[in-house]
Amino acid sequence: MKLKSTMSSTIVITALLAALCGCQKPEGPAEQAGQKIDKAVDKAGEKINQTTEKLGEKVEKAGEDIKDAAKRDEKK
Repeated sequence: MKLKSTMSSTIVITALLAALCGCQKPEGPAEQAGQKIDKAVDKAGEKINQTTEKLGEKVEKAGEDIKDAAKRDEKK
């Protein structure tokens, strides 16, 4: 009896999920534009992060060069 109840519940849930998927509205122009904007913002954010990382590396190198130059001046 429990197996029959479980099977019935599974069938009902599957049917409801299938019905919900079929009810989804197609994307309109606003949704499509929003998705394009989201992708563009994500790409821009990635580029900014890459540039920031490169800049940070250059700043660190410049700091090391300054320290090295200061050490050379102390030895003179």
